[in-house]
Amino acid sequence: MVGDAKLLQSARRLMHDRMTDDAMFPFNNSYARLPEHFFARLPPTPVSEPSLIRLNATLALELGLDPERLASPEGIEVLAGNRVPRSAEPLAMAYAGFQFGSWVPQLGDGRAILLGELIDREGVRRDVQLKGSGRTPFSRGGDGRAAVGPVLREYIISEAMAALGIPTTRSLAAVATGERIRREIDLPGAVLTRVAQSHIRVGTFQFFAGRRDETGVRVLAEHAIARHFPEARESNNPILALLGAAIERQAELVARWQLVGFIHGVMNTDNMSIAGETIDYGPCAFMDNYHPDTVYSSIDHRGRYAYGNQPSIAQWNLAGLANALLPAIADDRNRAVELATEMIQSFPTRFAHYYGPGLHRKLGLMEARDGDVELAQDLLKIMAENAADFTLTFRRLGDLVDSSVRNDDWVTGLFDDPAAFGRWAVGWRNRLGSEPRPPAERQRDMRSVNPAFIPRNHRVEEAIEAAVERSDLEPFERLIEVLASPYEDQPSHEPYAEPPRPDQIVRETFCGT
Repeated sequence: MVGDAKLLQSARRLMHDRMTDDAMFPFNNSYARLPEHFFARLPPTPVSEPSLIRLNATLALELGLDPERLASPEGIEVLAGNRVPRSAEPLAMAYAGFQFGSWVPQLGDGRAILLGELIDREGVRRDVQLKGSGRTPFSRGGDGRAAVGPVLREYIISEAMAALGIPTTRSLAAVATGERIRREIDLPGAVLTRVAQSHIRVGTFQFFAGRRDETGVRVLAEHAIARHFPEARESNNPILALLGAAIERQAELVARWQLVGFIHGVMNTDNMSIAGETIDYGPCAFMDNYHPDTVYSSIDHRGRYAYGNQPSIAQWNLAGLANALLPAIADDRNRAVELATEMIQSFPTRFAHYYGPGLHRKLGLMEARDGDVELAQDLLKIMAENAADFTLTFRRLGDLVDSSVRNDDWVTGLFDDPAAFGRWAVGWRNRLGSEPRPPAERQRDMRSVNPAFIPRNHRVEEAIEAAVERSDLEPFERLIEVLASPYEDQPSHEPYAEPPRPDQIVRETFCGT
């Protein structure tokens, strides 16, 4: 058992009377079968007056759940943490991590409880976790709660990421608690029900490695292989294969981030999922004007996790995973280091395998040719120099693929120096001409990878402010509706595609804690 014994005993005494039947959440748990020092068993802390903010009915159906039952008074009690399904085995997971490069030997779920695991309609095992569900032994003096604002931010952005086709944790429900929580000011509280392929992190492995618990590392690795990488079992070195598979998934994930201008904001090792999903939406943001040094996070004072640094930080984090796995990779440490180093050094090639073709498609190209990298980098360079909007520049390129169209105002208006784009477009059009395709086909392909709608920071803040300050959920609901179809033209929602006016620009985003 991990953590504060008094807190655990008090919480467990309350759980029995709060149990409900299993029909709502037919859990089938595996992480709870691992050794007791992997987590602390305790139920969520009840709230005073739960009410449903939003239920993701589509996701509920994917999970094999009944949306009407979840939206019932009993369902809301479960989503708030006031009632616990009998098949649930609620626990707070232990993990450690490097936060902004500094080692923290114990972190863990300080405000989240893993209720259990479901097998969805596709046969995929999924975690169901309550975030903002009260204190745990890992709260480090915190209240274990979440405010409505950060809960809505995670709901909006995680669901937008899913619609963009980027691997991510999902938001099943947001529930208001009827309670106030103290941050800089008193704020309304909420609980988010989060769904993930798992909540195992790089920092979970580092928790055991930091304690020289080689058995714990091996048990966790075997669990991760069974759950996420069963093909690794066929390898001569399953643990090394696990590392390679994790590197592959992260390379693809971060490439996808870069291709839509997403900035995670806190790429600590405890925020990197082994499953290759985007996890922990704190001070994250999508870029408006493109620049590789862009940072929004209020706590990233030195730009460690700037947009342009994300690939190298991912590799750094994965090196931490490799270091934790060394004793399980080979008995001889020198040999283990050699094997792990070779695997980590493959990250840039793996990343380029996803990023390069993605960038080609954004430009309307299908075949890789000499000079293409320079063509793409030249565009990004002039975008950075001219404060061009990242999303709209690429989206509007699709309107210029017809060689008979020479009016580039639709794009040049995004640049401080319109002539800079005009000079670049000459080479781009020549390149398009070397790869003949029907313009309509090329445009369709470009539009399928260049979204029109992203969670613009000012729109997200607008929705949060309305909900928190005026209890008005209409802007939140409307934003969710628009972001559900990011690649489609939505004439009635065109303002949501526009960048912010100067007075709307959001320069900082904040962590929910």
